Amino acid sequence: MTPSGDQKSVNKSRHGNSKVTRDEWLQAARDILVTKGASDVKVLTLSKRLGVARSSFYWYFENRSDLLDALLKEWEARNTKCIVDKCALRTTSIAQTVCHFFECFIDPRLFDQRLDFAVREWSRRDAFIRSKIDEADLARLKALTHAFARHGYDAAGSDARARILYFMQLGYHALDIKESFDVRLARVEAYLLGFTGVSPDPIDIKNFRTRVLELGGLH
Repeated sequence: MTPSGDQKSVNKSRHGNSKVTRDEWLQAARDILVTKGASDVKVLTLSKRLGVARSSFYWYFENRSDLLDALLKEWEARNTKCIVDKCALRTTSIAQTVCHFFECFIDPRLFDQRLDFAVREWSRRDAFIRSKIDEADLARLKALTHAFARHGYDAAGSDARARILYFMQLGYHALDIKESFDVRLARVEAYLLGFTGVSPDPIDIKNFRTRVLELGGLH
């Protein structure tokens, strides 16, 4: 239901008292999406969670669909963009590029793995969301494929290595593997050799480990 002009006036007044921002509505909706699923993202549930009148929701959103659309756009802008941007960085070796890709999944300010899998679960019951997942996977794979190609891999090799790397990373999180940074870092050199077919420069490994330890403080 879209509020009338009078309703919006009431909403504006309520908002002035509630002190709940659009970001707070989105955060609450995101939390429910991640923990319970899209079907539980409801205006009444959110208003109770935030302790405000349900009508104040309409100050920021036309309706529930508008809210869900905002969540989807946030997911696209965050999770896909970070991978595309990291893969586009100019590097002197493919190992450096793969390390930049890994950073997306280390830095919690970049890729939100819980949100990503919540959207994937949502797509199981919604054909439109499924199409958005497919678009995102294609964009991410395309970015990785181009990164390999820039470093001299042929078309078939770039495509295959991009898929191996990307699907491994998604599977790693899907299995919810619990490992310390020390354990993960100990495997980086072997991982890079396996994914790229090239032994990484020790300097690249050292620089990546330094960045990982710096990012570790963000968790």
